[in-house]
Amino acid sequence: MRSTKNVLFIVIDQLRADCVFGKLAQHLDLPNLRALMADAVTFQRHYSVVNPCGPSRASLLTGQYSMNHRSVRNGTPMRHDIPNIATEMRQAGYTPMLFGYTDTPPDPRVFHGDDPALQNHEYPMNGFQEVVEMQFQKSLPWRSHLINQGYTFETHNDVYRPVSQTDAAPKINDPALYLAKDSDTAFLTDRFLAMMPACQNENWFAHLTYIRPHPPLVAPAPFNSMYEPDQLPLPKRLADPLDEVANHAFFGPTIVNNPPAKNVIGLADLEATDETTQALRSVYFGLIAEVDLHIGRVIKFLKDTGQYNNTMIVVTSDHGEMLGDRHTWGKFTVHDAAYHTPLIIRQPDNSAQAGMIRKEPVETIDIMPTILDWVGQQIPNSVDGRSLLPLLRGEVPADWRTFSFSEFDFARPEKPTLWETTLGTGPSDSSLAILREARFTLVEFAADLSPILYDHDADGEARNVADDPDYQKDLNRLTRLMLKHRMKNMDHTLSLNTITDDGPHLRLRH
Repeated sequence: MRSTKNVLFIVIDQLRADCVFGKLAQHLDLPNLRALMADAVTFQRHYSVVNPCGPSRASLLTGQYSMNHRSVRNGTPMRHDIPNIATEMRQAGYTPMLFGYTDTPPDPRVFHGDDPALQNHEYPMNGFQEVVEMQFQKSLPWRSHLINQGYTFETHNDVYRPVSQTDAAPKINDPALYLAKDSDTAFLTDRFLAMMPACQNENWFAHLTYIRPHPPLVAPAPFNSMYEPDQLPLPKRLADPLDEVANHAFFGPTIVNNPPAKNVIGLADLEATDETTQALRSVYFGLIAEVDLHIGRVIKFLKDTGQYNNTMIVVTSDHGEMLGDRHTWGKFTVHDAAYHTPLIIRQPDNSAQAGMIRKEPVETIDIMPTILDWVGQQIPNSVDGRSLLPLLRGEVPADWRTFSFSEFDFARPEKPTLWETTLGTGPSDSSLAILREARFTLVEFAADLSPILYDHDADGEARNVADDPDYQKDLNRLTRLMLKHRMKNMDHTLSLNTITDDGPHLRLRH
């Protein structure tokens, strides 16, 4: 029987949205993603609902805000009984294939204390069939491939060191020790393409997750030197990092926590200069170009095998990357670049909407219910996100959201973080919430810290206006809006169930 409803769900780790569309995109050559956008619907106001990697993927795959699934940090376990995209696709008759990783710390209550699963916060999420293990701290198949190809290295970290092509010390944009044909991106794509031919005659669901352009920033030739650092725009920032810190005390440890040198292995003495910044950005861009090349291979396979027109293709990222904006690197912050991610969805039989750009606010938690809705599977009440199928058809529901909501927990229970020691917070109040409208962004803290308010019609993220008397009405309105949103979206797993004399009753949320 010919497959009619396949799903290819691609996640590109730490890819910020404006590298795909926006000002930075003007400097990148991404022919395959651009071709897909021309044949799909692109959501330009798509945001991760939580950072960093583990929590963001927990939300992405369960459709829940982190205030509900509570896997709020890398290494924080996720309850084993939360419905996710894999468990629900199984109910629809699919075997959820995982090519890569989900970064899911397992529930310690269902494993023996000596189980190796409890020594690995990158464990596969419940319900997935792990076809290719590509865990960042493990990567046994890829490392074995490198060894079999004759590469030598002592530790896993050594794989990610740039290698000097002369007798001089290594530079940021020196190439990786491996050739492009043997990179982690190439290897994962090769394994995916090797597996999929046998699946042509059945419905399939594949979650393909690329680690790049996530640091360490090292790329194989020619991607390491594809972009000239001095031809790239400088980050968005105030002249002095202390000017950023003056906007709010949170930014002091944020800037210190992840200096440029932390993004490349073996160059610990790097200074935060423009030269360093631009070199790192050039490698990041090269890694995106490499992923684009291999996504092109995947799409070509779908077309060559006649599966392109019966496969929903979803391309997104778990979170963004600051890239030196606001003198900050990584995603441990509140700024848009750390949360704003691309979302491209090609839905079969939707040619009338091909190339359309949607500007309604959408969130990572909307992807899971969208896929379930498309294959005809009921969306669990635990899901906070909403199906995007109406927007894909060009219809905007009257009650569609006007803002996005994100969260970030900056604690570490086993050892206080720099934020905790600097700000005087503890494990239970080291968290924040972000509400983004078209004009305003509000950041509220659980601790007794002043809020942050940005006016994007004025100075945007360059100036916190929370204490400005002219903005108090806006601050109060947004604070109430955030509170109402949290109240409306408290965990609905069982809240719409009722046990009565006539037996259990269930009202569907979606």
